[in-house]
Amino acid sequence: MPRSAEQNRDARERSQAAILEAALEVFGERGYHEASLAEIARHAGVAQGLVSYYFGGKEQLVGAVLDAYFEKMTAMAFGDESADDRLRMLIDMSLIGADQTLPQQRITLGLSILPTTHRIYAESEQRNLEAVLAAGGLMQDLFRERGASDPALEEVMLRSVIEGVIVKRAVYGKTYPLQAARRWLHRMYGLGDPAEPLPFVAADAPQIALRAIDA
Repeated sequence: MPRSAEQNRDARERSQAAILEAALEVFGERGYHEASLAEIARHAGVAQGLVSYYFGGKEQLVGAVLDAYFEKMTAMAFGDESADDRLRMLIDMSLIGADQTLPQQRITLGLSILPTTHRIYAESEQRNLEAVLAAGGLMQDLFRERGASDPALEEVMLRSVIEGVIVKRAVYGKTYPLQAARRWLHRMYGLGDPAEPLPFVAADAPQIALRAIDA
């Protein structure tokens, strides 16, 4: 019996999701230039032709990985919480996201910095610019409510600090003291010490000792 249109759509979506997951794994392990569509197809359990059919070439595939990254990183939704509570949530969600998506963070970091791949990152950012600007606007709103004289600058600086933490987490992995970094950020913005540890994130080592080899 021929498959229905809905069954075909479900199969297509499953294949695309498997390819994106495999691409994330392979790009994260081997880097953009060393990764191949053949290896990604093997990891996904599909024919290489199917990867090309859905995503085109390697550049288009890594662009789709980046698009998924921007979608996750700009998915901000607040209720009627106070500005301080929204800032706490923003810091915590950003750090949890960094911890849970280390392969994606490493891919994004490499693509954004290397001259040979910066264009791919910039084009993905441009495709997702509306969501990027909306997320920035929400951040500026909470700083405006907190009485900041320059909410736009506050947004840039908070993003810079959080992205710096994310970079260090991507480089040093579990040896980076994410729980301590979170406490430092809360104190820096006058939010007080968090009542509970950051959920879904392992406890820091007893002593801070960054080691890339243990990442």
